[in-house]
Amino acid sequence: MSSLYAQLQSDIRFQEGLTACMNCGVCTAICPAAAYYDYDPREICQEVQSQDEQTLIHLLKSDTIWMCGQCLSCKTRCPRDNTPGYIISALRTLSQQTGYFAHSRMGRQQLRIKRTVGESILKEGYCVHPKLLVPAEHPEQGPVWQWALDHGKELFAQLGSNYYEEGEGGVRKIDDQTLGELNAIFSETGGLDFFDRIEEGMKNRPAAEENQDSLF
Repeated sequence: MSSLYAQLQSDIRFQEGLTACMNCGVCTAICPAAAYYDYDPREICQEVQSQDEQTLIHLLKSDTIWMCGQCLSCKTRCPRDNTPGYIISALRTLSQQTGYFAHSRMGRQQLRIKRTVGESILKEGYCVHPKLLVPAEHPEQGPVWQWALDHGKELFAQLGSNYYEEGEGGVRKIDDQTLGELNAIFSETGGLDFFDRIEEGMKNRPAAEENQDSLF
């Protein structure tokens, strides 16, 4: 297997995102996430430029690469035309492919995204369909979302939607042919294999971390 750095170099986002970081810190100064987390995109660029395998492994196992909000403010200010946000996207993909994401709390949230948004697309044709959300998992919504689910059909009818019924209109039931085409796209592009890697990565996570989350 090629080195981690070589694998990063094969990612177009990495190729576009890293030219030559001079460690000025402008990206960190403009970064909204850096104001809320112990997060420094400048440091990530420096660590990646080192090309040190152990440093990269530590980065791929960390929460750090999952703190970026992908706003790309960094792209607008870098005097060397680097885009730390692109670099972080490439790091996230590599972390998922290698299974290192399972070593961090924020990384392990990838399984929840795969099992909700990812599988929802394949099974229902929607990233998020109101009928698929579980109110107990979103206490910040209070009683509102449960009420919306209980009265979904009449509520969405008032908005001109076709709530999970055959035919046309928003939040309609997606036909089997369209779902089949979606699944074929995911299969041909490697999306299904990628989902399998996330599941496999979680199975192989360190035993000491298995009970640290309530997500699974």
